[in-house]
Amino acid sequence: MRTLVLWDIDHTLISVRGLSGEIYSTVFQQLTGRTAERVADMAGRTDRAITSETLRHHGIEPTDDLMLRFMDALGNAYSERRGEIKARGRVLPGAQAVLEALSTRADVVQSVLTGNMKPIAVCKLSAFGLEGFVDVEVGAYGLDHAERPPLVRLAQDRAGRKYGETFDASRTVLVGDTPHDVHAGHQGGARVVAVASGASSEGDLRAAGAEVVLRSLADTDAVVRAVLDAGQPRSRSTDVRAPEAS
Repeated sequence: MRTLVLWDIDHTLISVRGLSGEIYSTVFQQLTGRTAERVADMAGRTDRAITSETLRHHGIEPTDDLMLRFMDALGNAYSERRGEIKARGRVLPGAQAVLEALSTRADVVQSVLTGNMKPIAVCKLSAFGLEGFVDVEVGAYGLDHAERPPLVRLAQDRAGRKYGETFDASRTVLVGDTPHDVHAGHQGGARVVAVASGASSEGDLRAAGAEVVLRSLADTDAVVRAVLDAGQPRSRSTDVRAPEAS
């Protein structure tokens, strides 16, 4: 009986320090000939939703053809700037160690549930050498649906077909850093471990109803326990901050 662990990427595993907004603005100008006045809020949202809202904010209808061209251009832009992702970004504290620890367990299948479309997700993970710890084939991505909750069932179905098991809410854990991730897990059919490693506070994440709230991923053993025991009572805040240096 394995547990499917679905990781959010941005601000949960890695940070790319504003590069995503820059790339969106560049692609917008390339395709429309206009300077982007505003890029839609990205936290906890899908590339499909971000692109559609950004276009509509500028009075541009997100037709199927334009959305496809925008997505292709985004993928190409990230690929071209892969070196910059690594140079400007970073793996968040403890993320690699936790991924590695869970990847050695026979009772865990790790993948991703992310607002990034698949080529961008793989590009970001591979820039930091993290792609080998997760099964990207069974993940769910930002082009699969405009909203996050349906992505949970999609990842469960993909994992079920590949591994010959049923992954339901009792055997699926979503790890993310925003209330959007918490709501996606609960509405889609997963338990949630929330990490206050992005813009959302521990209080925000507890209020959203996460089963477990962590300050960071820094304490590997504590995070592994939290992920595997995420069915414990909700809103339990766990302090996994690294000890202060002496």
